[in-house]
Amino acid sequence: MSGTGRREDEVRRILEGPHPQVPADLAERAVERGGRLLRRRRALRVLGLLVLIAALAAFTVWAVSVQPWQSPPAETTPPLGGW
Repeated sequence: MSGTGRREDEVRRILEGPHPQVPADLAERAVERGGRLLRRRRALRVLGLLVLIAALAAFTVWAVSVQPWQSPPAETTPPLGGW
């Protein structure tokens, strides 16, 4: 008998044997856990969105106050020549 045949026999024996008992509250626990996971994901999504909005607001305030698109004023005056 080959190795595959032995494996098939073992699987059949396991499947035909007594099945383990399933806890009666398994479905309730699964629903509770799923609800917790969904609430956690929703909270993380909201937190990420709030961080993004705060970063956008901080960047906007910085850009309006510094105005990086304008050239800086000249610090020296051009030399007076040709009089």
